[in-house]
Amino acid sequence: MTTPVVSIAYHSGYGHTAVLAEAVRAGAAEAGAEVHLIKVDEITDEQWETLDRSDAIVFGSPTYMGTASGAFHVFAEATSKRWFGQDWKDKLAAGFTNSGSKSGDKLHTLQFFQILAAQHGMNWINLGLHPGWNNSAGSENDLNRLGVFAGAAAQTNVDEGPDAVHKSDIATAEHLGRRVTETARVFTRGRAA
Repeated sequence: MTTPVVSIAYHSGYGHTAVLAEAVRAGAAEAGAEVHLIKVDEITDEQWETLDRSDAIVFGSPTYMGTASGAFHVFAEATSKRWFGQDWKDKLAAGFTNSGSKSGDKLHTLQFFQILAAQHGMNWINLGLHPGWNNSAGSENDLNRLGVFAGAAAQTNVDEGPDAVHKSDIATAEHLGRRVTETARVFTRGRAA
């Protein structure tokens, strides 16, 4: 059995998104992946090579001004070298983001990731969860408490540090990591067959 390789390419401005990246890593590792955390604003040639050999790449960024951070946009533009050769074609992709507002236009950030993945010919993995906290029996502690389908979304108050990232948002990011790994396992077995 082949171990899926999952890389998490992310930027974190104040540490909140790094907490989510670690949660995605934990979920993916728990599901049996070889996992790599890659800070896109410090990326090395060796880490680019790791992305190239990954079965799945999970994109992560805070949502600033309705989109991914500037540092993530610099990384996205740098992937154009891979785009020319379609080096990432048929890899899996997923994404996560955090903002201070409940909405904060996080969906736009996730859609930015989806379009980036589509340009590379990658296959997008959604969250695969029903929305939580949307009925009288629900609570803010439900998985997917913000009700986002495209990827893992989190909300953290702007006047609180990374230790205040909501536990259900962390659990939702862990779920995403497991889902990516389980899907990558299916894809790698399919390729081997």
